Amino acid sequence: MLKRIMIIFLFLVVTLPLSYNVHAEEDRLPGLKIGTEAPDFTLKDLSGQSISLSDYRGRKVILNFWATWCPPCKVEMKDFQTFHLQKKDQDIVILAVNIDPKSNVKGYIENMGITFQVVLDEGDEVNEQYEVFAVPTTYFINENGIIKDKYFSSMPLALLYEKINSMK
Repeated sequence: MLKRIMIIFLFLVVTLPLSYNVHAEEDRLPGLKIGTEAPDFTLKDLSGQSISLSDYRGRKVILNFWATWCPPCKVEMKDFQTFHLQKKDQDIVILAVNIDPKSNVKGYIENMGITFQVVLDEGDEVNEQYEVFAVPTTYFINENGIIKDKYFSSMPLALLYEKINSMK
């Protein structure tokens, strides 16, 4: 059984990062489909304020699902922070949905120096709504709320720029 799990895990690790140039008509990847409207949701941020996806209508949104226990998420967070500092005044938002809110998320975020928006999915509703099967998972949503792309793995800074620039 363990061998089978390891084979599936290795398959996903090798193939998922290779499948990031997906178009809507050929989207067979897990999760919500490219070209569909991103479902709205409201979650609390680290200070208890309610944040909705629809608050960012009219802006490009990088919707990232992550966990504190996830090593690839930690690597990715540093690149997301760099991107955020460079693009925060250009109508591009990073909205990071934490899926393990029982952990010390606030301490983790402070320790990493993260300043982009982080919200907590306390009941796994949004995680389930977006059909997240692994972390990190990232959806790219355009100004009209349409999913334009998605990615399953830790995303390097150069790829983050490529995906945002392709959303014209």
